[in-house]
Formats: sequence, C-alpha cells, structure tokens
Amino acid sequence: MAQVIGSTVKRREDPRLITGNGKYTDNMTLPHMAYMAILRSPHAHARIKSIDASKAKKLAGVLAVFTGKDLKDAGINPLPVGWLLPEIKIGPHPALAIDTVRYVGDGVAAVVAEDRATAKDALDLIDVDYEPLPANVDGEKATQGAPQVHAEAANNVAFYFKIGGGDADAALKSADGVIKQRILNQRLVPNAMEPRAAVAHYEPATGQFTLYNTNQNPHIIRVLFALTTGHPEHKTRVVAPDVGGGFGSKIYLYADEIVAYLASKTLGRPVKWTEERSENFKATTHGRDHISDVEVGYKKDGTITALKVKTWANQGAYLSTFAPLIPTFLYAPMLQGPYTIENVFCEVWGTYTNTTPVDAYRGAGRPEATYLLERAVDLVAGAVEMDPADVRKKNLIPAFKENYKTCMAYVYDSGDYPAELEKLLKMVDYPKLRREQQAARKQGKYIGIGLSTYVEITGAAPAQVAVSLGAGAALVESALVRVMPTGKVQVMTGSHSHGQGHETTFAQIVADQLGLNVEDVEVMHGDTDKVPFGAG
Repeated sequence: MAQVIGSTVKRREDPRLITGNGKYTDNMTLPHMAYMAILRSPHAHARIKSIDASKAKKLAGVLAVFTGKDLKDAGINPLPVGWLLPEIKIGPHPALAIDTVRYVGDGVAAVVAEDRATAKDALDLIDVDYEPLPANVDGEKATQGAPQVHAEAANNVAFYFKIGGGDADAALKSADGVIKQRILNQRLVPNAMEPRAAVAHYEPATGQFTLYNTNQNPHIIRVLFALTTGHPEHKTRVVAPDVGGGFGSKIYLYADEIVAYLASKTLGRPVKWTEERSENFKATTHGRDHISDVEVGYKKDGTITALKVKTWANQGAYLSTFAPLIPTFLYAPMLQGPYTIENVFCEVWGTYTNTTPVDAYRGAGRPEATYLLERAVDLVAGAVEMDPADVRKKNLIPAFKENYKTCMAYVYDSGDYPAELEKLLKMVDYPKLRREQQAARKQGKYIGIGLSTYVEITGAAPAQVAVSLGAGAALVESALVRVMPTGKVQVMTGSHSHGQGHETTFAQIVADQLGLNVEDVEVMHGDTDKVPFGAG
C-alpha cells in the first residue's frame, strides 16, 4: 500500500466546516434550556456598595439572578492558578466580584431567563452602586506606588523571576559599545472567529454534570472545574465540539462557566451562555503587554557579547490559568535565541493592574522574546553599520547535531541555523532586494526589509520536569487506537483540534502504521468521557 504520509490527502473535516455543518457550542439546544447573561463592570476599579436585583427578578421570563455572594455561599472557590512560582502572590479571583471590581468587564451579576433577549434586558434592571477607586493600568508603574489591586501583593508584584548565564554586567563593561533601548510589546486581543460559549447541564438524579464549551483542552478544564466547584471530577464531563479558533485564549477555565454550572444546578435545567463580541474584547484573556529595558553589548565587528533585560509583564487584574508560565519559562530563557551570546541576564516582574487578565496568545512568551532579541540584533547592525543579515550570520550558533546547551540552561536538540538563513536569503534574492531598496530611496520611496531568525521551546516534557517548574498537573498526552470488528479503526486522542486538522493528520499516521486506507480511520477528540487524558 502506498505511503499516506507525504501524499496529497484532502482534509476530511473541511466538507462539513465549509458547508455550514460544523457543530459549535452555540448551535446546541437541549430540552428546557435556559439562557444566561453577565452584567459586567463599567469601571476599572471600584468598590461595590450594593447590588439591587429586585426589578430584574420581577421581569417576566427571568428565572434567577446570581451575585458573587451567592457563589461564595454555595461553596464556589476562587478560580485556580495552574502554574505556581516560588513566593507567588495570588489575588483571589471570584467567579463574580463580591466587594470590588478590578477591571472593565469584571463580572458582577448573572441573569438566567427563558430566552437570551430577556436575560439581556434584565441586566439593565440591576442597580449596582459603585464607589469608583483609583486605577492603575501600566505594568511598570504598577510597582511604583500605584493603586493597590490586591492586598496580597505588595507593590502589585505577583511574582519575580530571574535567570541568566555568564556575566552580563562584566561583559557589558568590557564591550566595545553598549546600546540601551526600551522595547514595548503591546497588549493584544486574541479575537477568535468564534466567541466563547458554554452549555452547562447538571442532572439532579445522577449528580452528573456536563459542560459543553469552546475550549482547547477539555481534560485540563475538567481538572480546574473540579478544583473550583468541588464537584467530583469523575462526575464531570467536558465536551469541546467544533471550536472556531482559540489562539491560546480558550485554554483556560473562565468564570462564566462556573456561574453557568451553579445556575444549572440551582434551576435543574441546562443553561447556555454565549459571549458577544464586545464582551470578548473585555472578558476573554488578552496577550503580551510587556515593557522591557534592554542593554546589549557588542564588538566593533558585530559580535554580540552581552544582553541584559528587565521586563515588566502586565498580568492584568487576576492571574489566569497559565499566566505565570508565559513571561518566565517560555520567555526569559529564550532570550539567547539561536545566537552564541554567552552572557545573558533577565529579570521579570509579573504585575497586577486594573486591566483584563493576560495569558497565552499565539506562541505565548516566545514571540515576545524573539521580538526583543531581533530588535536588539538590528540595533547592533545599525551601530556597527553592517547589514542585519551579516550580523546574524556572525552570531548564529554553528550547525550542530545534538545537545547545544545555551547559557540560559536550555538544551537545543539539533539545528543548522546558518544554512537556514542562507537558504532564505537565496530564495528571496536578498542582494536584489537591497538594490531595489536603494533605488527606491533615491526616488524618495522607503521600502522596509525585515529579517527575523528564531528558535522556540515546544512541549513540556518529561511530565515531572513541568511539575517541578510549577505546573499544577502533569502535561502529558495519550491516545488509544481501537480496532473494530468491522476492520475499521478508531483513534481516541486527548489532543484537541481547533483548526489543526487532527481528523486528517492523525488518520494519516495511523493508516500508515497499520497499512489501512485513510477512510478506514476515525479520529475522536474533545470529550473527556470518550478519550484518554491529554493536555491539549
């Protein structure tokens, strides 16, 4: 049988997705389902003096109104932080604010009604008496006497992290030149095609709870859900149907899903909540938001000898699930990148501000490191008046087959970075591009040519290493291959697909190994009752 891997195979999931036959969370309708809407804070920081929901409760079609006090009385815990660092200071994150709102979009109350429109109308009938408080929104200034976000974190510092190799200070002193630069990595909104949604279904007769929601890793969500609600993990099922993009923003457990759980349990009915686009901008986690001061030392020939970095990583009002991991182990140790820089030192302050929480987004920490490092390389190129490509060639790690240990303690498995750069320059005819750039400049036209070379960490293995560094659970993956009586094969994987094409690629792998046709392999994922554990 012909090899499947490497051959042209049409994506198996595409026909249903491009014909409107995908099944997303908001498409779901269960019998007797009610609908939930969340009242969100218009203030970045304010004390809640009182909440009067009496008018909302009287509106025809309204079934219940929930506040932070209701959740606390029901035994709901603050949302957990999934990655812990030494001496981390965690400000409690209630699913609904109890006495203080800490960012625009912080949940204050929830209305459950017979239909979505009524639930939204009822939000306008809830009277919240706020006492506005001073707010801080700058990750660096948060540490300089800014208004306190959480009493638990002095100077708004959630965590401090440092890592280095060599002697950056000594190397800077002996360098031919030193460049100092402030580099900003702006805050971003993930803004996936599909906003978040959840359907919570508690069954009183069995105590079984099912959460259908837009997530990237159902098993991790189940663990976090059990920690927050106290509901037994073995009585909890999490299902992620088709997911319209995640980009990291759907890795976490969100407060809205916890509120939906309590609403379903209280009312004995399924409850659906669907995020609106305006809510998505305020209440779904953001990405990036780094302020960094950089010092880079170099020789006159373009050799980079030292890099020293101070970064203030804005964490927002609360620590999201994996927030402490992003600017620490996924960012700081990657600052050597693919270069032979022998002296690197980085300090990171993770700070609380009155802004939407920040967590993983598209690369998560590694793009921030790459952006900073590549800007530093370009600054050196400008200082020594060399072409940026030539500076990279001079500093790239020579080809190696295995185990290159960086000064930041990470070990690269293999690579030939100079060959990759040469291949790129040849593909685009780099000398020709530079000639065209110069010709255009003589005519008063400015054409930019950017270069970027990077290496990044992927995965977190073995499991005990991730746990030792702060992971709250082993980040393992598993799969089960089952041969059916018909000769067909089922593949059950804990890794969730939200655009990656697992139904095609995993089927190709198994078909190759077992000598089957791709059509004879069914790939299943996204349901904790059907597939083995996976971190996503």
